[in-house]
Amino acid sequence: MHFSIPETETRAGDGGAAYVAYNIHVNGVLHCRVRYSQLLGLHEQLRKEYGANVVPAFPPKKIFTLTPAEVEQRREQLEKYMQAVRQDPVLGASETFNSFLRKAQQETQQIPTEEVMLEVLLSNGQKVKVTILTSDQTEDVLEAVASKLDLPDELIGYFSLFLVRQAKDGAFSFVRKLQEFELPYVSVTSLRDPEFRIILRKSYWDSSYDDDVMEHRVGLNLLYVQTVSDIEHGWILVNKDQHRQLKSLQEKVSKKEFIRLAQTLKYYGYLKFDPCVTDFPEKGCHVVVSAGNNELNFQVRLPNEQIKEGSFKVTRMRCWRVTSSVPMSNGPSGSSPGKSEVKLELAFEYLMSKDRLQWVTITSPQAIMLSICLQSMVDELMVKKSGGSIRKMFRRRVNGALRRSDSQQAVKSPPLLDSPDASREPMAKLSSKLTSVSLRGISHCSSASDVGANDFHGNYAFEGIGDEDL
Repeated sequence: MHFSIPETETRAGDGGAAYVAYNIHVNGVLHCRVRYSQLLGLHEQLRKEYGANVVPAFPPKKIFTLTPAEVEQRREQLEKYMQAVRQDPVLGASETFNSFLRKAQQETQQIPTEEVMLEVLLSNGQKVKVTILTSDQTEDVLEAVASKLDLPDELIGYFSLFLVRQAKDGAFSFVRKLQEFELPYVSVTSLRDPEFRIILRKSYWDSSYDDDVMEHRVGLNLLYVQTVSDIEHGWILVNKDQHRQLKSLQEKVSKKEFIRLAQTLKYYGYLKFDPCVTDFPEKGCHVVVSAGNNELNFQVRLPNEQIKEGSFKVTRMRCWRVTSSVPMSNGPSGSSPGKSEVKLELAFEYLMSKDRLQWVTITSPQAIMLSICLQSMVDELMVKKSGGSIRKMFRRRVNGALRRSDSQQAVKSPPLLDSPDASREPMAKLSSKLTSVSLRGISHCSSASDVGANDFHGNYAFEGIGDEDL
């Protein structure tokens, strides 16, 4: 998650006295508006629970009213403080920190706690309506959806809720995975745009976990409708012969066999992102990025219109960072920059050969979602490497009982696959490996020279391997 405090506002308190509010943004979108005293209260609570040696330094109090320069200095210090707390594996996952952000989000959006109906989509567009509280956190809503679908408790952790933007053709553009520090109802309604929806989708990368999910009828149905949807939207590549086989399995209602065949196809289990721009193999190249199978796949359109394809394995990424640049506003104090002015980048340092690391940058509004994908791949790899259980990794919550819905809703089977899109096959045939492209040097600091904030992620799954795996 990318935390920043790009601006402040001067607001009037209950008694009419003016105070400075600090706007906390998550992924470039306003999450909450807080006062210095509220953040100080959070800091003191964290120190009390975890000790002064663990909690990062906090900007000191000032006796006199702050000058504009001092307000800006405090803004920068508070931004670094919030980023440091979030990136700490203990503090960032603490209930103290997350409950503070949830409460502040609800207060900022001025949404009272009350019972509401929330629509959650499945991959086939089916709407699942659940009754929740506006103050319910992400896991509460996920459990409510699972209850409505009659998904067993032991399978809930294999799925997550994602904030998406739905295009007119029904395709989904992924914004982010909903986190433990936010209230899903508040997050989606505060955007005030009906194109933003919440969708339920599997949250793991290793297709071997499909076996666990397919053990239960509802898990099988959810996985089946997601697979059909990914094929229909061109996320999974299918030739004519494979398409005939898949359609035959659909007609026989052989869902497990359908998924087994789909698992053998290119890009099964990948998330496909909107077209964006990269500096690899040269600056200004248009690219379609897909995440899956512990890699980022690039389909790059070079300036000469040639299309090339290649993959960057997560185990060869030494580290990555998300940066955002926000131009200084010349408008009145407290004015927010336009959405189009915020530029997000994901840059990762990649082991191109045995002794050569190179930075690769992706400029995309979905840079945060890309970072989330990388982190979840690393987490999954490390759990597997340590011999741990992915079920335990997903089922972290120990308190609170699952609220069962009074009525269940069945997952609807999607219609038979349409005829394959003929335009997709030539694209794959035109592609060639990116390794055939001469590589250009990329400056270490080129992607962050004007950043307003950044998150830096070291990769514990990094493997310093040789040329044979290029």
